[in-house]
Amino acid sequence: MPALPTQKVGTSESAAPGRAAYFDNAKLLAVVLVVCGHFWEPLIGQPEQRPVKALYLLVYAFHMPAFVFISGYFTRTYTAQPRQVRRLATGVLIPFILWGVLLALFNSFLTETQPKLLPLTPVWVTWFLIALFLWRLSAPLWQNLRAPVTTTTAVFLAAGAFSLGAQLSITRVLQFLPFFVLGLTVSPERLAWLRDRVWARPAAVVAFVTAGVGAYVIAPDISAVWFYRSAGASELHVSYLHWLVQASAVYAVGLVLTGAFLVLVPSRRTWFTALGAGTMSAFLLHAFVRQAALHGGLYDHEFFQGVPGQAVLTVLSAGLALALCTRPVHRLMRPLIEPRLRWLFRSDEVARHRAVGSPGINT
Repeated sequence: MPALPTQKVGTSESAAPGRAAYFDNAKLLAVVLVVCGHFWEPLIGQPEQRPVKALYLLVYAFHMPAFVFISGYFTRTYTAQPRQVRRLATGVLIPFILWGVLLALFNSFLTETQPKLLPLTPVWVTWFLIALFLWRLSAPLWQNLRAPVTTTTAVFLAAGAFSLGAQLSITRVLQFLPFFVLGLTVSPERLAWLRDRVWARPAAVVAFVTAGVGAYVIAPDISAVWFYRSAGASELHVSYLHWLVQASAVYAVGLVLTGAFLVLVPSRRTWFTALGAGTMSAFLLHAFVRQAALHGGLYDHEFFQGVPGQAVLTVLSAGLALALCTRPVHRLMRPLIEPRLRWLFRSDEVARHRAVGSPGINT
């Protein structure tokens, strides 16, 4: 999961105890789940791997919805000001292009094939970057609607009727959109209210236990593709009515578990809080390690077919995520993750004059 730009907030929000630590904790925990999930993925299609597939389905039911929600929450102040547009371009759009090329070249090296560079088609994990770019561009629209969550839920449900293709990861953009808009429109007070209820933590634990049992029950019979939210009815070879019912169920579970996750995230500073600022490094770099492990034959070893080996794999994956979030790694990767590119943009003064149609500026 990419790191989200720190939002400048008013005094009422910044005064809330533990606010910054809370979201850093949430981002860090979410990216650890992403990395673990990607390292589990090659195992879930193998025979007799029901436990790890159930765990995989449980994590995929909520970890991306939770991070999309947080992305929306940090977009609440986006108004398309020149400074914000520049940051959106250099922190999201440019990395999408750059890391898509790097991943495509790396995959072609591992597979000894010719690289296929398709600029509009995301390469694996880079789908989130282009989705975030499109969501943030559209934020002013959703903020001006009377019922934005209801509207975007209807958009998500309608999207399943169409085969939209892989370009710009548009299917995922639309199917995750309600979670983004929910984060975009929720108030800090409402979120704090949910976290502060006496019953919230016990209810969250019950929700996860129930979902875990449910995931184990359905694991042999359901495709994980439903949880990727990247396919409509035709791609899943089901009727639209079937898709509508099952996708709605996955959406509802994701909504409940996202709320449960946000309740369980610690609000205070912890030993891992500072790592929350480097989640973009872990999100992008782990993809190279995982692909190297996959094509290097790691999953061919019998050790990783059993529970002990999978436990070791999980610990190593989590450790990798934490290591890639550390400050030295983040600083080293900053030119590729947050390129400055000041030469690419007009100065603030020029932008202001153009915005008001100043006669002193060539248009």
